[in-house]
Amino acid sequence: MSKEFEIAREFEVDATPQEVWEAITTGTGGYLWPMEPPEPRVGGKGPFGSKVTAWDPPHRYTNRVEDVEGISEQTLNQLDYTVEPRDEGRRAWVRYVHSGIFVDDWDNQYDGAAKHTDFYLHTLREYLTHFAPRPAAFATFDGPEASKAADALATVGRALGVGEDVAAGARVTVRGPDEFDAVVDFRNPYFIGLRTDRGLTRFFGRNHWGYPVGISLHDFTPGTDIKECEAAWQGWLNGVFSQP
Repeated sequence: MSKEFEIAREFEVDATPQEVWEAITTGTGGYLWPMEPPEPRVGGKGPFGSKVTAWDPPHRYTNRVEDVEGISEQTLNQLDYTVEPRDEGRRAWVRYVHSGIFVDDWDNQYDGAAKHTDFYLHTLREYLTHFAPRPAAFATFDGPEASKAADALATVGRALGVGEDVAAGARVTVRGPDEFDAVVDFRNPYFIGLRTDRGLTRFFGRNHWGYPVGISLHDFTPGTDIKECEAAWQGWLNGVFSQP
């Protein structure tokens, strides 16, 4: 049954309103995934077939789409950003509202969207605080069918050396395709976030909603061969779930 939803979040960040504005309009690859920038006007074209319904840089941006491309579970989607200065413009307050209509499996879709929102907005703050305005080389991919298992993200965490007993803020030696040192910037039963000097590596426990575990790479090092990084991590993730 179709039903409306709304997910609203507010936060402050150590970035200027202009830096936030650039991240949400032209720098989405740094924390989400690369998207074509919206046309800078009301009525302009936005991402995923949306239309810009509010445009007041660097304070307000809204896009809305009636039929969401490639998502059969949703018939209406609206993203609304309000950005205000704090501390004489040195910091910013942000209100983000994601609303629309889910047409199938409402409770599961809403739970997944709400929890992903928290992780994506946290990643936005990490990007703004540590890497903006550097452009990101980006890759995202899923694990094998076996990574849909109920304990799949826990399995990934143990393989990384970032088990459920590791709290956000810890510094760890990660056992990925090779060993490297990282800060665990996010850790809960649904997501793992790692930050290094070169970028952000994100692990999505989508197994909780019936999908494979996913990984996204945001690498800010000039000249990075992101395809090589993707292949290494994909091989590692497949290997985690091929163990007897």
